[in-house]
Amino acid sequence: MNLWIAFSLIAAAAQNVRFMLQKQLKAAGLSTAGATFSRFAWSAPAVAAFVAVRSGADPPPVPPEFWIHAAVGGAAQILGTGLVVALFAWRNFTVGVTLMKTEVMMTALVGFAALGDRVAPAALAAIAVGAAGVVLLSDPPPPGAPRRPRVFTRASAYGVGAGFLFSVSAVGYRGASLSVPTDDFILRATMTLAAVTLMQSAAMAVWMRIMEPGEISRVFRRWRKTAPVGIFSMIGSAGWFIAFTLQNAAYVKAVGQVELLFAALTSRYVFGERASRRELLGVGLIAGSVAALVLAARPGTG
Repeated sequence: MNLWIAFSLIAAAAQNVRFMLQKQLKAAGLSTAGATFSRFAWSAPAVAAFVAVRSGADPPPVPPEFWIHAAVGGAAQILGTGLVVALFAWRNFTVGVTLMKTEVMMTALVGFAALGDRVAPAALAAIAVGAAGVVLLSDPPPPGAPRRPRVFTRASAYGVGAGFLFSVSAVGYRGASLSVPTDDFILRATMTLAAVTLMQSAAMAVWMRIMEPGEISRVFRRWRKTAPVGIFSMIGSAGWFIAFTLQNAAYVKAVGQVELLFAALTSRYVFGERASRRELLGVGLIAGSVAALVLAARPGTG
């Protein structure tokens, strides 16, 4: 098995566990910000320690654009994670993760727009299929209303918004990692991860200190539940960063869609949630759309 595939699978599995734990944190009484902060607060020191050991006494210098890319990516990831945590309060686990996976469609569209790539007919068809899946995953109408799904609901807005923010985050992280002047792909990925998590931890700590006094203390008092979130967040993020360093992002994201299967199993056997036929069809349409878009976005096919 190629290294990038192995790291992608590890990242997808770890991310699924992390979202599962964050859903439980939300149910246990932590705020959305507290559940989001838990993923950064515990992982930042661990990643920083790893980078210090890996780089030794002479770490590679980083250019100014490294910090710009890292800051943009980190801010987008904080907002995206917050939307995902909030989404879990409205929809079941499988649907929440699937709505978030519109990230792949968003990334393809942003890539086409930013790079001037022509959108092939197959890509347009895939986008239409994905849009149909989002409609099916939207909330059904209230009793007595026409039997027509409501597209612009809070749940669908949270999911699609999170997908867009995660696509911005991925672009920022890749830019930061590529700017590090070293051939050590693990060091490049973990230096970016360390910088991002430290900035995210500091920014969220200041915001929570002002807006949610006492929430930071609750996060650390419940360390038995919040620390595993940070650990699995670190494993998942490191896996994604390394995989993107080794291989084209399109292929990594294609492999990463295995998380949809992990989410379905978690929803059924951990949370005891049952998806409706309509929701399962929506999951299938978005998953098919994602796969088709990845193929349509391959170099040389547009």
